Amino acid sequence: MRAAGAEQVFTDHGESSRVKDRPQWTECQTYLRSGETLLVRGLDRLAGSETMALHIVHDLGERGIGLKSLTEPDIDTSTPMVRAMLGIVAVFMRLRVDTIRDNTTRGLAYARAQGRVGGRPTVMTPERLRAARTLQAQGVSLTDISHSLGVSRSSVWRALR
Repeated sequence: MRAAGAEQVFTDHGESSRVKDRPQWTECQTYLRSGETLLVRGLDRLAGSETMALHIVHDLGERGIGLKSLTEPDIDTSTPMVRAMLGIVAVFMRLRVDTIRDNTTRGLAYARAQGRVGGRPTVMTPERLRAARTLQAQGVSLTDISHSLGVSRSSVWRALR
């Protein structure tokens, strides 16, 4: 961003672009002044949906702030044609998000059908589960069971439900 000419860089870490009230995005909006141009790496980093992208571009335009994308080099809202084309780009952004979501869902379903379960392996091994059941039958609390097994209370709770 700096190499592309950005004077100030705002980065939200761990925040979805679908969330409107991201701390750094809010700070960026406060920082921007009329006549300036917002430089973004890509429109998908700015907005998580086509509706949100169009709304942001419209709001920036109303404030006299331009928008320029590094990964979509033809996106520079200082020209009327590009502002019109942005609607089309927003539709393709939506298609990309929907395609990724669809592919992920189908991939997970296929993996489950093959007997594979994604995600992090459980800490509740068969031995720990047997021990937890034994302790539960003796009336030991979930907190005490979790301490004795060296796992979180929620892991014990999920395994025993």
